[in-house]
Amino acid sequence: QNPPVEKPLQNKMLVAATTGRRIHTVDEHSGVAITGFISDGRQIVNRARDEAINYDETYGTKIPPKTLANRISAYIHYFTLHGALRPFGASTLIASYDPATQQHSLHMVEPSGVTYEYFGAAAGRGRQPARTEMEKLAINPKQADGGEASMIDVAEGVKQLAKIIHSLHDSAKDKPFELEMSWLCEGTGWKHKGVPKDVIASAVEWAKKEIEEAEEESDEEDDEGMEE
Repeated sequence: QNPPVEKPLQNKMLVAATTGRRIHTVDEHSGVAITGFISDGRQIVNRARDEAINYDETYGTKIPPKTLANRISAYIHYFTLHGALRPFGASTLIASYDPATQQHSLHMVEPSGVTYEYFGAAAGRGRQPARTEMEKLAINPKQADGGEASMIDVAEGVKQLAKIIHSLHDSAKDKPFELEMSWLCEGTGWKHKGVPKDVIASAVEWAKKEIEEAEEESDEEDDEGMEE
C-alpha cells in the first residue's frame, strides 16, 4: 500500500520538509493520509492515535483496520449532527495491517463520516481522473489477469502514483508541490513508514520522463493526422 499526497507549497519561503505534513503514522501498523484543511486533519490524526492506544490498552492487541476506520468514521460523523459543531473539511485515507489476520486494507473516511474500503482510492482535487488512472493499474486481484501474482508491487506503485500525480498537475495553473509518500508492505515488516526521499526522487524523475515521452508521441500522431 502506497498512500501518496500532493502537498502544495504555499510560499517560496516555506520550509516544506517540516511544514504541513499530510501523511502521519498513527500506530505501528497504521498510517493516515489527509486532504483538505491541514488543521482539521491533525485533529483526525490525533483521534486515530488515541483510538489505537486505547484499543491496545484495553484488549492487549493492535487495533484492526476496520475497527479503526469505523471509529474514525463515527467521530467525524458526530461533527455533522450538532449545530454548535462544524464538519471536518478533510478526507482521510487509512492504510493499515492486522497482525492477527495478516490482512492489509485501505479505507477512506469522507467528511460526512461515511467510510468505504478500497483497493485504490483518491480524494481531494483531481480525484476523479486519478481514480480513472488507478483503475488501469493491476491493484485489484479480482481484475488482474493472473490474480494476485500479477499485481504490481509497492516499488512499481510508487512510480505509477508519482506519474499519475504529476500528469494531473498543471504547472501553469497549480502551485508547486512536494510529493509525500509512505508505504506499508512486507518489505517494511508491515510497519507504516515513509518512502525514502531518494526513492521518491527517482520515481518522480521516471514519471516526468514517461509523461514527456507520451506527450511527444501524441504530438507526432497529431502531425501525421494533419498531413493525411
